[in-house]
Formats: sequence, structure tokens, C-alpha cells
Amino acid sequence: MTYIVHGAAPCPPEVKHAMIEWFGPKLSEYYAGSEGGAGFTIDSHEWLKKPGSVGKRPQLLQVRILDENGHDLPNGQAGGIYHQLPPGGGFTYYKDEAKTNASRVDGFFTMGDVGYFDEDDYLFLTGRNAETIISGGVNIYPQEVDNELIKHEAVADSATVGVPHDEWGEQVKAVIMLKPGYEPSDRLAQEILDFGRRTLPSFKVPRSLDFVTELPRSEAGKIQRNKVRAPYWEGRTRQI
Repeated sequence: MTYIVHGAAPCPPEVKHAMIEWFGPKLSEYYAGSEGGAGFTIDSHEWLKKPGSVGKRPQLLQVRILDENGHDLPNGQAGGIYHQLPPGGGFTYYKDEAKTNASRVDGFFTMGDVGYFDEDDYLFLTGRNAETIISGGVNIYPQEVDNELIKHEAVADSATVGVPHDEWGEQVKAVIMLKPGYEPSDRLAQEILDFGRRTLPSFKVPRSLDFVTELPRSEAGKIQRNKVRAPYWEGRTRQI
């Protein structure tokens, strides 16, 4: 094995560290979309200096981080990732003018991803707009929570979601798949939550945890967070 390319979904830093340790610095990550725009790449050597990043801000086409009102955000603040459309206007969604228009702001478009640039202009993905948990008016990006919980020795995979809460609107819940050799228990659930509390701000720590034997995935291997979340919202309307 001499070269490995990966993309399509964020890879938890803990997992990628283990892959680099196993294979050596042979991994190259990309972040891009079929809609076009700027693409990001980062090799293992560069990633080890910026764990969790998908690459540095490109020079050819611009990329902006915008808030909900379309205003640019400074480095360090997460918001919608908007890519500059290429000359000529770029793509349109097939037979869906409304979706096309909704994705665009002043010559830029978004694929629905959320992230931020650090002080050195390296991009970090934190999730997708549709996955954002809004609890008590505060935005919580589930990928950030998953990246910490997966470091626990018993956790094989994690899919954090927002579940209904009468006062806060949503509450953070961790849905966990265990590694072989571990059995679900209230004690283990509390241990995993306490583990997350060591590194996560208090408002991001899940308030509850459920164990599952498998997590739904697309054909590309992405966890389908909407399917994980759906059972908790049966009979209720989720407001975004």
C-alpha cells in the first residue's frame, strides 16, 4: 500500500491518527462537491500539523464562512461554507430552481456544510446545517461531539443527534455503537458521558445516551444522521 485517498465525510481525528500510525503518512484527504467550486486537499504530513483539517484555503476560487444573515464570519467562528461559483454561473439543481436559488449568496453557493477557518486559514468541518442541534438558542455541531466520544475505548462509532425537549427545543443525545467485547449498561453509558465531559463544553455534553447494534449508513459509508434522529421525532415537528 503506497497511497490512500479518502473523503466524502469528516474522519474523526482519533481514527485518522490511528490510520497514519498503521499505514504511515500515506493518506491524502480531499473535500469538494460535485456542484463544483474550490476543492481542498491535505496530505498526512500537513494534517499532523493541523489535525482535523481538510486543507488550506484555496487560491483559485474563494471560500467564505457566512452566518445565517449572509455576513462574513472571522476566522475561528463556525458558519455556512460558501464556495465561489466559477465563471459562467456554474451548476443548477435538476428541475429545482428554488433549491438552486436557496443555495446561493452573491455569486457563492453552499452544499450545506458548516465549518470554520483557523488562524492559518485551514478549514475544519463541524457538520451540516440540517444536522445542527439548536438547544436553548445555542447551535451545537454534532460532529464535534462525535469526535470526542469516539476516543473512549469502548466506542466503535457515535452519531450525536438532537432530540425533542419541551423547554430547550432540542437536547443533545449520543447514539453509540460499541466495540466487540463491551456490553451496554447504565454504568458504561455514564462512563462515556463523563468521558465526554472532560473535553467538551458543558452545553455540548450529551444529556442522554442510547446504545445500538448498528448505525444506518449510505452506500458511500456515511452515517445517515437523519435516520438516527427520525425515531425520536415521530409525531413531532423539528424546527430548524
